[in-house]
Amino acid sequence: MSAPARTRATATPPAPAGIDLADPGFWRLPDRDRAAAFAELRRLDGPVRFTDRASGRSFLALVRHADVVAASRTPEVFVSGPGVTTPEPAGWVRALFGDSMVNLDDPHHADLRRIVSRAFTPRLISRVEDDIRRVAARVVDDVLERRPDDFVSAVAAELPYQVICNMMGIPERQRRQILALVNHASEHTGVARSRLRVPGRGLRALGRMQLVIAALGRERRRRPADDLISALVTADVDGRHLNSRELGAFFSLLLVAGVETTRNALAHGLHLLTVHPEQRALLLDDFEPRVGGAVEEIVRWSTPIVQFRRTVAADHDLHGTRLVQGEKVVLFFGAANRDEAVFADPESFDITRSPNPHLGFGGGGPHFCLGAYLARQEMKVLYRELFARLPEVRSVGEPVLIPSSFDHRVRSLRFTG
Repeated sequence: MSAPARTRATATPPAPAGIDLADPGFWRLPDRDRAAAFAELRRLDGPVRFTDRASGRSFLALVRHADVVAASRTPEVFVSGPGVTTPEPAGWVRALFGDSMVNLDDPHHADLRRIVSRAFTPRLISRVEDDIRRVAARVVDDVLERRPDDFVSAVAAELPYQVICNMMGIPERQRRQILALVNHASEHTGVARSRLRVPGRGLRALGRMQLVIAALGRERRRRPADDLISALVTADVDGRHLNSRELGAFFSLLLVAGVETTRNALAHGLHLLTVHPEQRALLLDDFEPRVGGAVEEIVRWSTPIVQFRRTVAADHDLHGTRLVQGEKVVLFFGAANRDEAVFADPESFDITRSPNPHLGFGGGGPHFCLGAYLARQEMKVLYRELFARLPEVRSVGEPVLIPSSFDHRVRSLRFTG
């Protein structure tokens, strides 16, 4: 019997001249130029295929809101297992450092998510909410005392990092060591590189950080404390808890999903509220009812995670485009968040936008961001503390961005209060 014929993919429209999402040079363009390019791609009849010149590997770019949502909510077809970053993490890196939850599919993903979700008890959540307020007050105290000029290092990075460390139970004496290792690893990422495929010294820094976390995990198994590490390594969810590699991979994920994304959103937010004074005035005129909407619009506009990759596990029709098993697709969340079919006047920054079904925390499905609630709380509390005690706080000049196809990173942002 002959083998069944392989399904042929639907022909895709050609990329407009001058637009190549596989070219690292594209990610060095100003934000406004990239936004214009994505708007042009959304107007085409379907997803465009791009090919990386170095590897010869191609991918389809999903830039419409409906396509990104459909792919996110059909995990049995659009799988994460081969890796969600571009390029995919090397097998030896995953074997050495363990698999991040973002690179897993069910049932393994569901098992880990169940352990992590069970660890977030009502008691822990209540304590974290109180802690956010204490850390935010301390951060603003420090700003008033020292008058630093970089908002990223002094405020936007400090708040989520200290909150995560407090939540995990990282001893004070080890926090600067871990932060230095994280920064060292991040220095070796950049345009079109994934955070896990960092060369040489970056990998060594990541390895040392995970050794520190593994040691803390072993200590908490012997002497549990009232913190998240203890909950994760002593959990009994169907006989399972996180082992040392899983704990290290989870902590690395927290530092990206729980620290870097919030840091970038906070920095973009201050700048947006500076260059849109009418929106700032609207927020400060009636802060409590409007801060929630302001946070959602900041996340929509800044979209801290630019894209995730999926692999097509079975032939599938996506809104008229025939995808074949083994194809790569890339979900561009920032492009989806400017989709004219969903957002009226999407290039306007409007804190009263309602509804605001942005995909800044993902497109739904099993990989929707676990830390969405935490990020929202951190942003609300920090802005409340900042504007109450420094009502004239503003950014100065443009944010200095780090070119990246993975996240919307802010290196520094000068500010004054």
